[in-house]
Amino acid sequence: MTATNQPTALITGASSGIGAALAGELAAQGMRLILVARSESALKGLAATLEVRHGSRPAVITADLGQPGCGERLRQAVADQGLTVDILVNNAGFGTYGAFEDLDPETEQQQIAVNVSAVVDLCHAFIPAMLAQGHGRVLNVASTAAFQPGPYLAVYAATKAFVLSFSEALWAEYRGRGLRVSALCPGAVDTGFIDKLGDPGVRNTAVFANTLDVHTVARAAVAALNGRSPSRIVGLRNWLLAQSGRFSPRAMVARMGAGMMRPRKSVA
Repeated sequence: MTATNQPTALITGASSGIGAALAGELAAQGMRLILVARSESALKGLAATLEVRHGSRPAVITADLGQPGCGERLRQAVADQGLTVDILVNNAGFGTYGAFEDLDPETEQQQIAVNVSAVVDLCHAFIPAMLAQGHGRVLNVASTAAFQPGPYLAVYAATKAFVLSFSEALWAEYRGRGLRVSALCPGAVDTGFIDKLGDPGVRNTAVFANTLDVHTVARAAVAALNGRSPSRIVGLRNWLLAQSGRFSPRAMVARMGAGMMRPRKSVA
């Protein structure tokens, strides 16, 4: 395949972590990229690195996905550069950790905006054109936290449960119409996401003590894009944990989650 007929992939949250690693994987395949995040300097640095390594400089678009209407603004920014999107990767997101009453309400609402509202908004912005051209792929990054309640990660886990359910629903809607939709569900990944949770002790919890390598997750993301399943769980251990939660009483799963994730300062 030549550079002219390779599809174009738009990746949100591309400046670091899973997004940056996935950009590297897709660039190595000769794919054209549109990198989206809030940090222009980080995006330009990544674009320059990918150009040196793979010979094609990605387009860079800065965007705040926590703002209403972000999907239409991003669609217009892509059109202004004369580009089209064949593959949409909704990777941007963040989490909060701690006792719910101690967390900042405004930050929680912003988390819902980025993790949930932006995903829906960007799908609305780009899916119609994919359907019109008869092909396209959407990958929404969820988490194994989507499969059970997440005490002390309550809002984050709930947002990822939405992403998983939403993705599987779209997968069923668009079967046979040329559009493939899937959710990627990794466990804890060794990226800056963990440090941004704001509590160094979180790395000592059962969930975050053992992490996945970001490049392993990026390769799983490529496999999900190329596959036909509505979701892909990364890692056999994570798959087993996700399935066990489905067949256990919800109250028991929630209590176990609280025990695994309770901050040291929290009172039982």
